Amino acid sequence: MRLRCVVFSAAVAATLAPVEVRPVLGTDPVSKDPDDPAVWVNPVNPASSLIVGTNKTAAPDGAVVVFDLNGKTKQTISGIDRPNNVDIEYGLRLNGRNTDIAVLTERLKQRLRVFAISAAGLRDISADTDLSVFAGEQGPRAAPMGIALYRRPRDGAIFAIVSRKTGPLHGYLWQYRLEDNGSGRVRAVKVREFGDFSGDGEIEAVAVDDELGFVYYADENFGIRKWSADPDDVRASRELAVFGQEGFRGNREGIAIYHRPSGAGYIVCTDQIRGGSLYRIYPREGSPGRPHEHPLIKVVQGGADATDGLDITAHPLGARFPSGLMIAMNSSGRNFLLYSWRDIARTGAPRLLE
Repeated sequence: MRLRCVVFSAAVAATLAPVEVRPVLGTDPVSKDPDDPAVWVNPVNPASSLIVGTNKTAAPDGAVVVFDLNGKTKQTISGIDRPNNVDIEYGLRLNGRNTDIAVLTERLKQRLRVFAISAAGLRDISADTDLSVFAGEQGPRAAPMGIALYRRPRDGAIFAIVSRKTGPLHGYLWQYRLEDNGSGRVRAVKVREFGDFSGDGEIEAVAVDDELGFVYYADENFGIRKWSADPDDVRASRELAVFGQEGFRGNREGIAIYHRPSGAGYIVCTDQIRGGSLYRIYPREGSPGRPHEHPLIKVVQGGADATDGLDITAHPLGARFPSGLMIAMNSSGRNFLLYSWRDIARTGAPRLLE
């Protein structure tokens, strides 16, 4: 059943009470400090899709961990020097073949790490060089944190948009094209610096809408900022919108997108609260006639503690997740909690698209 998105006025949105939604399950804990999850959808058997999460600590314990949809650990790759965020993209051309990839930021090495992902798990395909980020910067300005991958529809080019621990008021994020280095491994080529910053706090969470071509990032004490994801777009040098500035009790953290056909769906941003984070939901398509106006339409509380990273997929993933899932970092359990999007959509008002 297709349900219409309900858009509220700012006055009504300010009074929205959180709707409580229970997680379906939690993953196994990681050894130290979970930070960010990403979902890989198995194209052959969606119910066998995978979750990739980071264990954010220095090497040798720093790791990327792979879970199944029962939350059980399938693979751990350790020795990564403080991995922060991770994202997944589909169809990077390597050795003449399309390869799905998971890319994470390795903060203490000031570089990206790239893994091929399949039903068998992860395989490191990072180039030995050419994956450093924020070249020429020093200290926290050179320390990568957030990452979002963008696959440009017109040519299939894949880019990594990377945030860092601190940065300037303009050009806080750097964007890199990911490509074959000539031997079937991945290198990163810088294409632009962009993104405004309030100067208060930091920017970590980044999410990209491939289909519509927008990147959203959380200026954690200020708002959610929206830019063009395509470095060649005529609008690439200017900000398109700022929203999500009211009502937050904690930092703006993980951002994820629930995609529906024809540009419909939702942008979800974490309100990071100890003991019970909130997830604030905004219309992906904007308001009628105003595509860059994104009013708050629903608030969900899911019981996760101090959520940092967040991911969402709209793909049906079996009987427990028939309309997709949302996965959120849970600090107290050192794990990630999985929610059925159907529960989020149908619990309380308004009912959302599935």
